Amino acid sequence: MSSPVIFPFKNNIDLNRKSNRHLYLQLCDQIIGFIKSGKLAPSSKLPGSRKLSEDLKVHRKTVIAAYDELISQGWIESIPAKGTFVSQDLPIVNPKRLKNSHNSKKKEQNAGFPFKKREHLARKGIETIKAVLIVDEGVPDHRLAPIEDIAKNYRNITKKVHHRELLTYGDTHGNIDLRKALVSYLNQSRGLKTTIDNILITRGSQMGIYIASQLLLNNEKTIITGNTNYMTADNTFTEANGLIKRVSVDQYGISTNEIEKICKKQQISAVYVTSHHHHPTTVTLSAERRMHLLELAHQYNFAILEDDYDYDFHYSNAPILPLASNDLFGNVIYIGGFTKIIAPALRIGYFVASKDVVDEAASFRRILDRQGDTVLEQTLARMIINGDVQRHSNKVRKIYKTRRDLFCSLLKEKLGDFFDFEVPHGGMAVWVRLKQPYNWDVVMTETLKHNVAFNPEWRRYDNDNSGHNGIRIGFAALNEKEIAKVIKTLEIVMNSIQ
Repeated sequence: MSSPVIFPFKNNIDLNRKSNRHLYLQLCDQIIGFIKSGKLAPSSKLPGSRKLSEDLKVHRKTVIAAYDELISQGWIESIPAKGTFVSQDLPIVNPKRLKNSHNSKKKEQNAGFPFKKREHLARKGIETIKAVLIVDEGVPDHRLAPIEDIAKNYRNITKKVHHRELLTYGDTHGNIDLRKALVSYLNQSRGLKTTIDNILITRGSQMGIYIASQLLLNNEKTIITGNTNYMTADNTFTEANGLIKRVSVDQYGISTNEIEKICKKQQISAVYVTSHHHHPTTVTLSAERRMHLLELAHQYNFAILEDDYDYDFHYSNAPILPLASNDLFGNVIYIGGFTKIIAPALRIGYFVASKDVVDEAASFRRILDRQGDTVLEQTLARMIINGDVQRHSNKVRKIYKTRRDLFCSLLKEKLGDFFDFEVPHGGMAVWVRLKQPYNWDVVMTETLKHNVAFNPEWRRYDNDNSGHNGIRIGFAALNEKEIAKVIKTLEIVMNSIQ
């Protein structure tokens, strides 16, 4: 049965005594690797425990424990009076060359099977850039997150015995207490007229966009967006097999007259709009266009997908109420969340629509994610009821307004000859257009040399290839010192490339 021992265990076993993994398990892992790779064939004889312990300079009990584990897993077998062998029932594998042994640091890069690749989703995110200071596209400052409020409420909830029911499967619509809290929160702050039957809890607003697109856009149905638009939303619509048709965006928001012209010529399924602060340009959809869009939706029987991602951050006056607040015929799907208010990692959002749409969305969500983090949702419900969320929102809104004012004043004072921009009424970013003949690739390459990184994929803002040369520069996540550094770096770079 046995074959001669020819495999050089002594030279190919590498045990790391500083590792948290037990030595006998490391030995198991490596022997299994030799078997899987074909270096140890079925029925190969293994060294005796005494011999192997001497070769590896480990206690004999370590080898015995490893062999016992391998026997229990079926990789090897012990035959009385003969020795220990690789199990003869294992399939024969053609051996790989010894230089590709377990201690090679090379990792396999390609799958051994075909799968669908989505080229439209490939991105090189700004988070992959190593720099002292990263300038984002407009996200909250996670350093300001109300971590003590979150921890206090989370701790109190997990201590209560009756809250253990949160640890089992729950309603696919989301935590009932959070839905109840959102009824009051959204109706009071946004003028909605909604009930718990109209609310689905999601893992952030992006899940809401995804679910809506799956319900609305299959079989190449058409959705209208702005000629500049939130690229992740565009990717989501493409993934749902929808067809995107673009209309212009000006200082009053997306053009509803152009939408009307399209509706007269063809059937559309939906219009996607970031009504409060258009992404990426930050302009607010005017009251006149809001009413016009609602009339068109009712007349032509299409959905309005209203992504109200930063409603709470309006600095000049009270924010205009969302389209959903004036929706009389069930045409609006209203999407929002708490990632912008609290922190990006707090993935809780809401999907508000008529009951039949919400129920269908919840059914679809069952195969996507089943349910959210019920304990965290209960925590957020408590924070809304206690007023923690509202107080935090008021606090950071003042901070972000101060940062906006500082960023815009320095940008105009130091760099007005190179950039065009309008001070945004709200949000967390400024839409900045680089004057010709300057190029963002050159600017970003140079700022990186000063340890300041901007998003390298700036061209994705130009959805219709119009060459507007604009990008979103986020200010909310930068404190005053960081804002000064960004502006100073841009000043140095722009003066150097003239």
